[in-house]
Amino acid sequence: MKAVSLKELKQELSTLSSKEVQELCLRLSRFKKENKELLTYLLFESSNETSYIESVKHYIDEQFELINTKSYFYIRKSVRKILTNTKKYIRYSQQKETEVELLLYFCRKLKDFKPTIKKSPRLLNTFNRQILLIKKAVATLHEDLQYDYNLELEELED
Repeated sequence: MKAVSLKELKQELSTLSSKEVQELCLRLSRFKKENKELLTYLLFESSNETSYIESVKHYIDEQFELINTKSYFYIRKSVRKILTNTKKYIRYSQQKETEVELLLYFCRKLKDFKPTIKKSPRLLNTFNRQILLIKKAVATLHEDLQYDYNLELEELED
């Protein structure tokens, strides 16, 4: 089965009643965890972006505490998982400020992590790649926000 274009989906959805659209959304949420998470964000958390950011930061904190520090292999694996989930939460929001805020927080946690990431080139590369992504996202923001975030970035890079 081939998926139809977004335009066709939009046209078809406009012909349905609100009850039918509701049933489709609920059915979609049953199939994938990500669909349910996105629906949760859109319905409950999109109105208060600050609390959403705080909840994701809390998630990052919890995950960093659960990292197995016996070897750098386990640390790298856990850091990648945390980063993947963080980026998924960023995708739900689709706001550059949220992206910058969460990636800055992730990088701060990674930099302060013990044992130090300086002994692992792969972890350092992950850190540096996220810094570049933050810089790219900051460039699209308002000048005042750019200034504030650039100060945080400089502090993080030192």
